[in-house]
Amino acid sequence: MTWLAWSLLSAVFAAMTAILAKRGVSTTDPNLATAVRTSVVVVFVWLIAMTRSRVSALAVLPAQAWLWLGLSGLATGLSWLCYFHALRAGPASRVAPVDKLSVAMVILFGALFLGERLTPAKGVGGALIVAGAILIALE
Repeated sequence: MTWLAWSLLSAVFAAMTAILAKRGVSTTDPNLATAVRTSVVVVFVWLIAMTRSRVSALAVLPAQAWLWLGLSGLATGLSWLCYFHALRAGPASRVAPVDKLSVAMVILFGALFLGERLTPAKGVGGALIVAGAILIALE
């Protein structure tokens, strides 16, 4: 599959995640809800990795990869905790679009930290995402 197909599937599952998580967190502490969700993700992803990847490659994973993946994991955990608190406090239809400001931030951070080209299309697209999130948040 192409990056676009994977990206579209990611968007579908992310949308489902917001709706399912909102239902789950409505009667549960957000931190506990995040822990349960994370546990399911850990088991599920390890099962996939063990059946589709060379897990033995873990032993030769470069130290720098461990560092960046570890930091990414911490950022993911913090993002999920904040997201579940936001879902507990607000409607999913407003929380999720604000959360997607991350798309505009990735465009900016990609240019600043990864040397990715900031094109007019990315600039306009990012600005529209920001405008849409603000419009929905202020509804």
